[in-house]
Amino acid sequence: VEFLYCDLASMKSIRQFVQQFRAKNCPLHVLVNNAGVMLVPERKTEDGFEEHFGLNSLGHFLWTNLLLDTLKQSGTHSHNARIITVSSATHYVGKLHLDDLQSRCSYSPHGAYAQSKLALVLFTYRLQHLLTANGSHVTANVVDPGVVNTELYKHVFWVVKLVKWMTAWLFFKTPEEGASTSIYAAVSPEMEGVGACYLYNEERTKSADVTYDEELQRRLWTESCKMVGISDESSRVP
Repeated sequence: VEFLYCDLASMKSIRQFVQQFRAKNCPLHVLVNNAGVMLVPERKTEDGFEEHFGLNSLGHFLWTNLLLDTLKQSGTHSHNARIITVSSATHYVGKLHLDDLQSRCSYSPHGAYAQSKLALVLFTYRLQHLLTANGSHVTANVVDPGVVNTELYKHVFWVVKLVKWMTAWLFFKTPEEGASTSIYAAVSPEMEGVGACYLYNEERTKSADVTYDEELQRRLWTESCKMVGISDESSRVP
């Protein structure tokens, strides 16, 4: 196991990481997008993005796009490379504000978090569409890990923290249990060559209706390209 540092809240750090990784000339068979913040107070990343959207959505968007060539070279017809992105059931109540992705007009920690998780589902579906259109041996799926007992809840109200402390053993998954669906998506033979799935408890399930809106997927992709400063090659793909 080798560790390489990357701060997903920093576009500079992401680009430096990708440069380091490429220099190693290693294949890349599995990419799990699992970083994230939740319910943080209103604040910005070093690039000026609202933190939920900047880290949870744009960080993974840039990181995945910069690693796509390596993933495409690593996948084969019989063994596709796999991209797994961790979203949340919160996406079901999320609303995507394309005219205000940074939540400048009205900031709500819950709204900003839900929007970022909704964006990840839309991103995954559009990504799979582009991969299929280009004949790439790479699949992209999105995972809902469930309610997991981690430090992700450190910004919630103290009453919620108390309830979590008292009931986590009964209602929350352990980190190991929370990781099981991501591992399933990454290595299960049943998922070979299968993309654009929303997975919960190692089963395919339906995501929010709005996530299947292909025009919304396309518009978010285009806007994300502008925000992170990469070319929108998808504009040539229907």
